[in-house]
This record gives sequence, C-alpha cells and structure tokens, in this order.
Amino acid sequence: MATVELREPIAVPPEHVYVFFVPQRMPYWYGVEMDSRFDMLLGCAADFSVGSAVRISGRVGNKAVSQTATVTACEYGRLLEWSFQDEYGVRGKERWELERVPPAAAGGVTGTVVKFTSDYVIPGRFGRFVDWLVTRHAVARRSREYLHRLARLAEHRA
Repeated sequence: MATVELREPIAVPPEHVYVFFVPQRMPYWYGVEMDSRFDMLLGCAADFSVGSAVRISGRVGNKAVSQTATVTACEYGRLLEWSFQDEYGVRGKERWELERVPPAAAGGVTGTVVKFTSDYVIPGRFGRFVDWLVTRHAVARRSREYLHRLARLAEHRA
C-alpha cells in the first residue's frame, strides 16, 4: 500500500473551505486537469454523507477514466473521507481533515490547515513497481496541485 500525506494552510476558517467539499463544487478544484464530472449514485443530496456514492469521471488525454467513491466518514467543516476503486483495480482511501488555526495576533484571521491523506493499492507485482517508480510521485504532485487550487478558491485569489 502506498501513502501520500500533504498539508495545505488556507487563510480562511474551515467553514469557508468546506463549502468546496460538495459534489457540485469539487470539480472546480479536484480533477480539473481531466475535466472531471461528479455523478451521485447513492445518497443524492446537495452534500456528501456517510454512505453516499459518487462516480468521478473525465478524460486523461484520449482515454476516458472513472472511479467510484463511497463516503466512509463525513463531518461538516471538519472531515471528508471516501474509499474508491477504478476500472483498473486501483483501490484506496482519500481523507481530508480540516483543522482550525487560531489567529496569530489580535485582529488576525482564523485559518485552516487541510491535511490530505491518500492510501491506495495498485494490483499486481508490475503495478507495485510502477507505483514505486512513477505513480506515487504523480499522485503527490497532482494532489498538491488540487490543494493549492482549493486554497486559491477558498481565499478568493486569482
């Protein structure tokens, strides 16, 4: 199993960040490079809840890709976690924890640190080798870009 852990400071309170953790807004920061689409399969509500299932699909180059994710933990303003599997047998779990950071000085702004964790398994001996050589680096780079994009949106930066 491979693990990627990242942290992203964001200069707004967790409630302002978490508004981007809903099916209709996640494509603005998650999966942008593949023009991702989120289709609710189960628990069709405006917000995620434990047991919700979503298909995330898009294109990478000329190839259509998709994965199905099922929400395993959800707490408004604090946590979203889902387990996923794609059509190639890659499976795992992604978790976003939002931690409130108190203002540094009087009159300062309450901030957030988003801790992202991805644990995943690529099937087969060759898959594990490719993960060690390439995939884990690409997952970390892509996830870092997603978190930076989330920060820009939450902070209303260009």
